[in-house]
Amino acid sequence: MKKIKLLSAAALAAMALASFVGCNEKKAAASKEVKIGEGFTTNLIKVNIWDNNQREGLQKIADEWTAKSGVKVSIEVVDWDNYWTLLEAGASGGQMPDVFWMHSNTVQMYMENDLLLNLDPYIAADKSIDMSRYYDGIKNLYTRKDGKVFAVPKDHDTIALLYNKAIFDKYGVAYPNDNWTYEDMYEAAKKITEASNGTVYGYAVDTSNNQDGWYNMVYAYGGKVITDDHKSTTIGSDAGKAGMEMVRKILTVSAPQTVVSETSNDVLFKSGKVAMITQGSWMINSFYTSENAKDYAWAMLPYADLNKNGKCEKNERWSAYNGLGWAASYNTKDPNAAWGLIAYFCSQVGQKEQSELGVTMAGMYGESAAFANAFKGMDVSAFTKIEENGSLYFRPYTRNTPVWEDGLKKKGAFLDAWQNPNDPAVMAKACENAQALITKAISEE
Repeated sequence: MKKIKLLSAAALAAMALASFVGCNEKKAAASKEVKIGEGFTTNLIKVNIWDNNQREGLQKIADEWTAKSGVKVSIEVVDWDNYWTLLEAGASGGQMPDVFWMHSNTVQMYMENDLLLNLDPYIAADKSIDMSRYYDGIKNLYTRKDGKVFAVPKDHDTIALLYNKAIFDKYGVAYPNDNWTYEDMYEAAKKITEASNGTVYGYAVDTSNNQDGWYNMVYAYGGKVITDDHKSTTIGSDAGKAGMEMVRKILTVSAPQTVVSETSNDVLFKSGKVAMITQGSWMINSFYTSENAKDYAWAMLPYADLNKNGKCEKNERWSAYNGLGWAASYNTKDPNAAWGLIAYFCSQVGQKEQSELGVTMAGMYGESAAFANAFKGMDVSAFTKIEENGSLYFRPYTRNTPVWEDGLKKKGAFLDAWQNPNDPAVMAKACENAQALITKAISEE
């Protein structure tokens, strides 16, 4: 069955069976009368997420909904890998959590197999939800080709540059600022790596993390990992190669990939072995609560001075943004209650409070300003400023994103160039191979 080939053979068969066996259950769930804010038949909604940094804030918001609805909410944190394993198992066994997060890597398969509750009738009946108010990229992601909506945008995120002031002071290097180009970042990293004789690296790139890392350089230099119509790529173009050449250049003065693979760039940074990394807004709390947080500061992502005029144009500084969606199981025991919780999380009140608590930035336009002030003593405005002083692109995805995304990390694509970054020709060839790999993967979707 081509439409679920992304999953393992066992999961494929199980989900196909669940789709068949659960047909009557889906019809029954869909046929239940939609009652916004009333008619609940359960006293407990089970929620699964994968980020423990967000649990406390989300539970606070959920408890406010409980006070209004009388329905308790239990939020369980499951690590990323096990999250999807358990969700697949639940899909095949018919015991998914009531409410859970969806992600761009996987949502197409869940929507195509009708494993998520169709939210259209609930959205139509609920005045607290106006879909035009959410970030377009996120809203479009969770809307199936037939126009049905299967998740409401939970949040959005951006990327910024994190640096250790103590290391910059020790080696006499000026701090990053919002006027930095990628060449400036390279030069600073080079100075620190050389001045420390390699005991401290100026920068670390976890090449397995694309959204908060090398993707942004590709876009800054004019390339696109996936074109806007989700049907092609320009990674092998001159612009794509220019972005990846910058990645290669920075890798020559950064922690080797063998080191990063053994000890993540986050751990290297917190242990004082690395002066700079790029990170997503979803990770702020991890550094805010770190032992040496007083030494940490954020700047906007650098830009590529393509026209050589010494100032940043909006199309020269790019940050990926992504957004999770709140979804419900197609056979949740009480769709009205599941929707009630989702609607509260995604309402203007819930979205604003999410920002104020520093959980994440909102999935709704205009409700993220408070996020910049949520972490007392740490200026995180770089994450919100980039929306006015740069450009955002939605995290690249196609129908079967993991097929080409995982392929880019292997030999024959970028792995050799990442592990041995001293030869520009190797990186240029890797870009051409990546162009062919992505093109082929999309043609087979």
